[in-house]
Amino acid sequence: MTRGRLRNEPQIICGINAVGALLERSPERVLKVYVQDNLGPKRLGRIGPRLDLAGVEVCRVGLQRLDALTGAAKHQGVAALISPSTLLGEAEAHAHIQQLDRPLILVLDGIEDPRNFGACLRSADAAGADLVVTARSRNVGMTAVVSKVAAGAAETQPIAQVGNLARFMDFLRDAGIWLVGTDGAAEMTLFDTDLAQSVGLVLGAEGRGLRRLTRERCDALVSLPMLGTVESLNVSVATGICLYEAVRQRSCDS
Repeated sequence: MTRGRLRNEPQIICGINAVGALLERSPERVLKVYVQDNLGPKRLGRIGPRLDLAGVEVCRVGLQRLDALTGAAKHQGVAALISPSTLLGEAEAHAHIQQLDRPLILVLDGIEDPRNFGACLRSADAAGADLVVTARSRNVGMTAVVSKVAAGAAETQPIAQVGNLARFMDFLRDAGIWLVGTDGAAEMTLFDTDLAQSVGLVLGAEGRGLRRLTRERCDALVSLPMLGTVESLNVSVATGICLYEAVRQRSCDS
């Protein structure tokens, strides 16, 4: 079991929204900002005032340098070197959950596409999820692409990386959290499920879906009604739908 926070080396994030959001929310984590030396006035106007307010070191660099720093991601001419995001270990995640009142938790099983993961984090942040849980060895890490797609949520959304996802789900069930997994073959739909209670929404990767041990630990399996010709939704789209159905039900219940 991980007793403390999981720490990585300083990382690069990129994109005007991602860098700007971190400058506003946690400027102390921004070590240096790289700005393309010929960045147009419109883009510079979107990030410049936040750089001034944060008082952070700014380096003007060429396009090739930015491409090298970000792995040629779509950086919009802006990148930042930041202190590593603080990921909760299992013991800290336990303590965090025990302090919550009617928690809304997102459990992701094997999301390996960084764009999907980033989009899931963005939806989780927007919906007010209390925690996102991933397996340390079965999920993409915190990359520049994840941060850019998450548009700042990767740096603010509470995230736990756990060594054994099935074991952690056992803890969630013991803590009184109803675990609802998605399965396209399930007879019960998302909209017929009580999400106003303490709930953990469990979603798997596209294609293979939930792994067997993850599926077995769910209290209920639900499907999203598919009324057209496609058989499934992108996992980040499904995540957004599930989270906001929980938000809707909770607002009606309050």
